Amino acid sequence: MLYALSWFLSLGLLAFWSLACWGLYALTVWAMAGAGALAGGGAAMGAALWPAWATAWIPPQLTADLQAMLAAIGPMVQAALETVPMLAGAVSVLAWAIWGLGALLLLALAIGAHVLIAVLKSRKSRQPLPGANAAH
Repeated sequence: MLYALSWFLSLGLLAFWSLACWGLYALTVWAMAGAGALAGGGAAMGAALWPAWATAWIPPQLTADLQAMLAAIGPMVQAALETVPMLAGAVSVLAWAIWGLGALLLLALAIGAHVLIAVLKSRKSRQPLPGANAAH
């Protein structure tokens, strides 16, 4: 009974691990596929950095410096976001590798639990009964 329970638990954990890996993979591929569209292009670079009510508290020189910095790094950020969808194939390989390592670890733990149950059962069966030697 303990063997069946340990293997049922191990296979349940493997199913949960597989579902979690698949879900994170699907979410990652979806985010990477839409990264170019999510970037907003050059229009997003000209957007306000903070709400209008906060402009009274921020020095105008700081605002101008941050706008200049964003204008300078904007093309680099845009180029990086446009290359992200091409990396989706690498995410697939990485997802399979991570799933495989987790599955091997879960399998090793299941085998370890099986061996531990066998050792404990054999140790229990070798122990003499408490009143067996008292008759002599």
